[in-house]
Amino acid sequence: MLTPMRPRDPAEQGRTATPLELFFDLVFVVAVSIVAVQLHHALTEGHAAHGLISYALIFFGIWWAWMNFTWFATSYGADDWLYRLLTFLQMGGVLVLAAGVEPAFTDGNWLAVTIGYVVMRIAMVVQWLRASRLAGSNRKTTLRYAVGIAIVQAFWIVRLFLPAEIQPYLHAVLILGELAVPVIAERTGWTPWHPHHITERYGLFTLIVLGESLLASANAIIKALHDHEALAPLVSISVMTLVVTCALWWIYFWPPHHLSIRGFAQNIRYGYVHYFVFAAAAAFSAGIEVQIDALTGHSELGAVAASLTVTIPVAVFVLGIWWIALRENADRIVNVVVPLGGLLVLLDPITPIPVLLTAVVLVLVVVTLVIHPPVRRVTG
Repeated sequence: MLTPMRPRDPAEQGRTATPLELFFDLVFVVAVSIVAVQLHHALTEGHAAHGLISYALIFFGIWWAWMNFTWFATSYGADDWLYRLLTFLQMGGVLVLAAGVEPAFTDGNWLAVTIGYVVMRIAMVVQWLRASRLAGSNRKTTLRYAVGIAIVQAFWIVRLFLPAEIQPYLHAVLILGELAVPVIAERTGWTPWHPHHITERYGLFTLIVLGESLLASANAIIKALHDHEALAPLVSISVMTLVVTCALWWIYFWPPHHLSIRGFAQNIRYGYVHYFVFAAAAAFSAGIEVQIDALTGHSELGAVAASLTVTIPVAVFVLGIWWIALRENADRIVNVVVPLGGLLVLLDPITPIPVLLTAVVLVLVVVTLVIHPPVRRVTG
């Protein structure tokens, strides 16, 4: 028996993430982990430019598929058998994409990544078409989503058959096309998003990417047990990584995120800037692995470059979340300390102990946040 897929109430009491949504997120743990590992390999082997570009492009596919399902689910989620099967189909697409990450990084072979991505997106087309039947005044919006997504997917498939030299340019154009679909679709009416539910979902994904950093910290301890010469530095970086990860968690969850999505423009900013927040958090874990390789003499990068693979992601994470969530809920002191802290961590390479300055700066930022709780500011 199918449940009518009607628009959800954006003021629904007690709305939280469902077991299906949590299950859905688990698959993305696999994809994020694999792409972070490949970034680590590319960086430590000295292929920074190629690695960063490949990472940015693949992570876009992971993030965009997750984000589109998340915003759809907050507006039209219906927990019946068809909705579950289509969600499982998207999960299968994630696994196919994850399987294609290494060939995309090493050989420029995007076949599996593209197939997995298109599978996820076609499932969303079916979901939007189903939602359009009972969308009422938002019917045109749901149909625009379905048609827009379908058109872009057709071009992703066409891209596979085009000459290799023009594929990167079309890749950039298609990313812009994907980003444009919500902007065009929502012109005729907003989908009924639930602010508490949607920001909870973003918070849960943040936990996933920060978890990768904890794994990197554990790897430092494991390597230290097998490399007595680097025991002290590796234990040190493990401790510092834990401190930094906890500080990033504290900074992210300090403001009331649901107040940051009051309208469509704020939604776009909040949703799209999270690409950089999520990508930075996952890249931080790769950077820690690079730092471990540098300490044990297994990296092509020097000390300064290895340190930057850690500090740049941390800076991007802090500045990104400050811009989209902290700014409007902070007093003047916090709005000076947080972005300044995000910039100061870039000086970490000048210190003799890896990650030490980053950890100290972020602890001071957290202390400031403790002393200065969120303050809702009136904006025009």
